[in-house]
Amino acid sequence: MASAAAVLERLDTPPASVLRDACGASSLSPTAPCSDAQLARDAITALIDEAELTPKPALVDRRGSGAHRDLDLAIMRRSAHALEPTFAALARTARRRGEPSALLRAELAQIGRAGEQDMMHATGGSNAHRGAIWIIGLLVAGVALEMSSSPATRAHIAGNSNHRPDTARVCMLAAQIACFPDRFAAPSDSHGERARRRYQVGGARREAQDGFPHALDVGLPALHAARARGLDENAARVDALLAIMSTLDDTCLLHRAGLAGLHAGQRGARRVLDAGGSSTAAGRAALDALERELLALNASPGGAADLLAATLFLDMLAHRDASRS
Repeated sequence: MASAAAVLERLDTPPASVLRDACGASSLSPTAPCSDAQLARDAITALIDEAELTPKPALVDRRGSGAHRDLDLAIMRRSAHALEPTFAALARTARRRGEPSALLRAELAQIGRAGEQDMMHATGGSNAHRGAIWIIGLLVAGVALEMSSSPATRAHIAGNSNHRPDTARVCMLAAQIACFPDRFAAPSDSHGERARRRYQVGGARREAQDGFPHALDVGLPALHAARARGLDENAARVDALLAIMSTLDDTCLLHRAGLAGLHAGQRGARRVLDAGGSSTAAGRAALDALERELLALNASPGGAADLLAATLFLDMLAHRDASRS
């Protein structure tokens, strides 16, 4: 396997840091809300930042493919970039409709399915981000609705150059969209859906309908607490991932290794955090042990990875002022 550095050098696309384009960039007036294109770039940045985060237990990162035979960092990056038009279209459609509705749900679902095809084409048939299209796509739509939801809100935004989206309201609006049925969807028989039915867990659909609690109430607080303790950004993000893993009924783990895989992921993540987190010697040893156990089970916490990307996306919204300055 090629080194992560060699893989990155071969890529034609710029690194995630080049993609970061905060609201209020020179192409917009200082008081303009986030454009659809900028929301899409934020979404892509979150996906790439999640993919590049290292080390992650049994997931694709800069070291290699983890438990995945058909994915690597280059494929994850290509997949993310291929989804930029999809996220922009989701934002544009939500902004045009203005409020959650069955019609908006149907239109977003159609855009998402087309985005899946773009992703599969970019990856040569590998599912790199199907779950993320659902999760991040709904949040992108939620931001677009929150930023233009009512005349009063629009007037407030126009008069406030420091306006930033309220993350809790974004999640609430995204949840309202998710609660409408997708009237035109064919019956799903995805790996995640089969695991959800077999093990009677909520899965990505329930996570969205509940307002993304593992991003808003688990991932973000863990990320902020780690930063407050003085951890560097990489360690803070790894610990946020572990916090999500410790309580999430991850259908990716369930699909690959059943309850044994889910329990290994949850218990192993808690052991790392109880040992002081990934930045301590004991925590790193526990993280290594968790990865060995998951690899032996051929299990990968892909659902937690998608929710970490959601956490990073929400974190960007929460720090919009700092990004602008």
